[in-house]
Amino acid sequence: MTQAYTQQMKRKDEHVGHATQQYQSQSNLELRQTRFVHHPLSEMAVDEVSLQTKMAGFTLETPFFINAITGGSPRTTLINQRLAQLAHETGIAMATGSMSIAMKDPSTAESFTIIRKENPNGIVLANLGAHYTVESAKKAIDLIEANGIQIHVNTLQELVMPEGDRSFHHWLKNIEEIVSNVDVPVIVKEVGFGFSREAMQELINIGVQTIDISGRGGTNFAAIENARREDHLYDELEDWGQTTVQSLVEGYDLSCELIASGGIHSPLDIVKCLALGASAVGMSGEFLHLIRPQDSLPTAIQTVNDWKNQLKNIYTLLGVSKTEALRQTDIILPNTTAHWCNARHIDWTSFANRSKKK
Repeated sequence: MTQAYTQQMKRKDEHVGHATQQYQSQSNLELRQTRFVHHPLSEMAVDEVSLQTKMAGFTLETPFFINAITGGSPRTTLINQRLAQLAHETGIAMATGSMSIAMKDPSTAESFTIIRKENPNGIVLANLGAHYTVESAKKAIDLIEANGIQIHVNTLQELVMPEGDRSFHHWLKNIEEIVSNVDVPVIVKEVGFGFSREAMQELINIGVQTIDISGRGGTNFAAIENARREDHLYDELEDWGQTTVQSLVEGYDLSCELIASGGIHSPLDIVKCLALGASAVGMSGEFLHLIRPQDSLPTAIQTVNDWKNQLKNIYTLLGVSKTEALRQTDIILPNTTAHWCNARHIDWTSFANRSKKK
C-alpha cells in the first residue's frame, strides 16, 4: 500500500531542500576569527591523545556527533538510513530530527525506527519540541529505543512558520516534567538562534543538566520558514539571535554541561568550541552535505575518520592529551565577541590567559 504524501511530509522535504541550498563549506566568520595562541613547545606525542569525552552521562569516543536533522517522509527516511549507517560504521552518536510528525502520524514511524535498525548498539537521541508532554516524550523514546532525548526550543521558527505555534506558555513546565519523569538523559537545545545565560539559568533551575546552545551561523530556520512563506515578511529576522561563540561564552561559567552546534564544519571548529566550554559538538549541515549524494557512505566514513586524526593532531599542537584540558588553552575572541562580552559584563580577556593557571 502506497503511503499518502501529506502536508507535514512536504514540509519536512522542504526543510531539507532549503537547508541544502543554505549549505556553506566555510565556518561562520566569528568562529573563523576565533584564534588559539600558539605555544610551539608541545612536549607530547600524537599517540598520547584521547578524544574521549562525556555528554549527558554518556561516554563518547569522539567529541562530535550527528545532530538533529530530519525525518518523517520517504525521502528523509533514506537520509536517516545513511546517517545511521555512518554513525554505526564510525562509532559516533546520532540524534534524530524532530519526531513530532510520528506522534501525529504513526505511518511515518519507519523514518525514525530505521535509525535504530541500522545502528542497533549506538547512542541514539530522540527529539521533540518543548510543547510536547512527558507522555509523548516517553513514546518517542520507546519508538526508537533512544538512549536520551533532545527537547528543542524554537520560538522564532514557529513564529515565522506559516503553520507554526503562536502560544508558548507551558514550555518550561513541560520540560521540567519531562526531566523529572523520563528514564533517560534530557538535552534541551535551540535550533540555530543561540542561548542567553538567563535562559540557561532558567533551565538549570528546573533540573536541566545539559544544554545544546545551537547558535546562529549554521542552518537558519528563520530563513527556511521565511522562504516557505508566500509573503516573505520576515527577512529582517534572519540574523536574529546569538552566534555559537557568543552563546558559549554566555554559558561558560554556569553549572550545566554545554553542547556546541551551529555552523561547525571542521576539526578546528570543533576544537575551538571545546576550548570555549563545550563538552561535545553537534553537526547537522555538514553531515547532511556528506551523505546526500548516492553511494556517498564510503567517502563519508573516510571523512569522519580523517576528522578524528585531524583532531588528534590539533590536540597535540595545543599540548593537550584530553578533551577537558582544552579549557586551559589560550584563545583569542574576535572583536564582535569582545564587544558582546563587554556589553554583557563577561571577561573576554580571561580566555586568552588560561595556560598561566595550569
